Amino acid sequence: MNPMFKILILEDDTILAASLEALLEDEGYEISIAKDGNEALELSFENSFDIFLLDVNVPFLNGFDFLKQLRESGDETPAFFITALHDTASLSRGFDSGCDDYIKKPFDFDELLIRLNAKLNLKSHILKYRDISFDIKTDQITRNGTNINMQQIEKQILLHFLKNSGKIVDKNSLFELMEKPTDLALRVHISKIKKLLGIPIQNIRSIGYQLEKA
Repeated sequence: MNPMFKILILEDDTILAASLEALLEDEGYEISIAKDGNEALELSFENSFDIFLLDVNVPFLNGFDFLKQLRESGDETPAFFITALHDTASLSRGFDSGCDDYIKKPFDFDELLIRLNAKLNLKSHILKYRDISFDIKTDQITRNGTNINMQQIEKQILLHFLKNSGKIVDKNSLFELMEKPTDLALRVHISKIKKLLGIPIQNIRSIGYQLEKA
């Protein structure tokens, strides 16, 4: 089962973090774990996530301040606080910092999953770029309504570009999608994608590639 959405979990309780990771990966999510706010910041700058699950009382940079910094930088990624703080002041501060939901510990995993799915379903499962549509649920790509057949690796590369349209994509993040990554193999895959779909993917010398913003 291919991961559909990427989630960053900020949680310094290693047992809880590992449990959440295992449960959510079983549901098809791709999970990254940060044990403190500084690590979470680095991961958020290096990757594109679909949602954040944030504890509040974590080392170095707490969850409130982490999310506030992201919001001030223009990052609008949906965020849930999962915290033992139950008081009204903390609830208010959580929403003031820009969260989308606030879940109190201890929580029921099924409830968390319902809330996650409800939030992510607000994001269309169909990614569109000019005359191209990528249905993530069915793994189907169309151009002007015509089905396009592509290798699975090229679909994954295309999906990565679509999720990061207008941003420079580090080639190492593309290498992670490949079984035998080389510069030549990556260029071949990107060339095929460009030929099939007619989309402008530019080589950013010594850094990576960029899909022109639609």
